[in-house]
Amino acid sequence: MLAHIKRRGLMLVLSSPSGAGKTTLCSRLLETEKNLTLSVSVTTRQKRPGEEEGKDYYFVSREEFLDMIERELFLEYAEVFGNFYGTPKKQVLEALAQGKDIIFDIDWQGTQQLAQLARTDLVSIFVLPPSIQELETRLKLRGQDSLDVIANRMNESSHEISHWPEYDYVIINKDLERSLNMARSILQAERLKRNRLLGLADFVNQLRLPMKERIKEK
Repeated sequence: MLAHIKRRGLMLVLSSPSGAGKTTLCSRLLETEKNLTLSVSVTTRQKRPGEEEGKDYYFVSREEFLDMIERELFLEYAEVFGNFYGTPKKQVLEALAQGKDIIFDIDWQGTQQLAQLARTDLVSIFVLPPSIQELETRLKLRGQDSLDVIANRMNESSHEISHWPEYDYVIINKDLERSLNMARSILQAERLKRNRLLGLADFVNQLRLPMKERIKEK
């Protein structure tokens, strides 16, 4: 992309049932893509080992979260498995205006809210597992949840997967590197969309100036 053409940033959303690999895919995209930052959500769930405040999530109480809803501080929010998750509005809108791209690791409820508020800024990808058996295996191998929680996530997965037609793109995550290449290709193509290139019209008009006017400008 030509550096002197200004571009509005985009919101890249990855959603999937738990265990399909969207969080790993998000992490790899952040490692490999320039001008891409993670949208840090606010959550009421307990901090997991290794997670950092302000890097992985902003951890707040349920009361604090409800107060933020009341003050309309979220771009989107949802309750998932008894915990609230929400995207701070101010930081995201400022970043988009500055031409920065933001990646979101959120569920279908949050994606629907983003689509209602900022559809033209949104690029959504639904990540599917290669099989339901593989999904269960991945949930067990990551060792984060009890068997009861895994069972609840498996029961919920069918409902989550039913929302795949609402997304712009679908990736079947059988091989991480292949999935990563697909996601990067989607991101590169979306960055080049005409409606995101804010300075394109001026650039084209300059190209179309009659030769006499170009000489005068020099």
